[in-house]
Amino acid sequence: MRMITAIPEMKAAVRAVKDRKETIGFVPTMGYLHEGHLSLVRSARQKTRVTIASIFVNPTQFGPNEDFKAYPRDLDRDAAMLEREGVDLLFHPSAGEMYPEGHRTTVEVLDLQDKLCGRSRPGHFRGVCTVVLKLVEIVRPDIAFFGQKDAQQAIILKRMVRDLDLDVHLEILPIVREADGLAMSSRNTYLSPLERQAAIVLSRSLRTAEVKIGKGERRAETVLAAMREMVGRESLARVDYIEAVDMDRLDPVPEIADGTLIALAVYIGKIRLIDNLIVRLEK
Repeated sequence: MRMITAIPEMKAAVRAVKDRKETIGFVPTMGYLHEGHLSLVRSARQKTRVTIASIFVNPTQFGPNEDFKAYPRDLDRDAAMLEREGVDLLFHPSAGEMYPEGHRTTVEVLDLQDKLCGRSRPGHFRGVCTVVLKLVEIVRPDIAFFGQKDAQQAIILKRMVRDLDLDVHLEILPIVREADGLAMSSRNTYLSPLERQAAIVLSRSLRTAEVKIGKGERRAETVLAAMREMVGRESLARVDYIEAVDMDRLDPVPEIADGTLIALAVYIGKIRLIDNLIVRLEK
């Protein structure tokens, strides 16, 4: 595996791949990798000829009171994991490389960026869209792979790709979970043992929603109330939001339908975790 830190060198490597008419699969990450990231890498290797991953903790998607400086980092560990998985190229730029002095251009997907997580993380999705657009331009992948855990991010990025006519396909892969149901996240490493146990309440509340829907409940407020009641029983949990929305505009829906997104963000202690499910009704 070859690691590259400079944009011109990365672009030259990509040109060489394109000259060979080989397809590129791209997995952008912020590092501190887990099985969820590796599942994206494996899919990229299966579906494309050359696999490129990036590790870049993007400062522009962190708010002033968020955990940018504390965000877990271990490049040697991550690089070894990616090499074992057969990644061909690893792009690891510095913040100065991605945002040189005088950088002024950002990308926004209006309206969608202000809902759900956007309400408590203003500017977050502007930072996400800006860095993903830059990475896609640098790497020029045929397919870029993302996880469903960041459902709002996936919806926003798909809209950006469509609106800007970007020549890349986004593939969104299922959430990878721990054995007890907790969605894998780099931020899980922040949790104390007690908080880690409490965090299971997110996936359990989604399971509660699935059971109610499976029994025929279609009133969104009834389903959400059951989720709130379950989360409320966990003393270490504080709800940011629990919502049922459509997958196009992320607007709240009164009735659960096929394709409804049920998403939640919950603070466990000081750590904010997210999870979601996409409702699939039997035809």
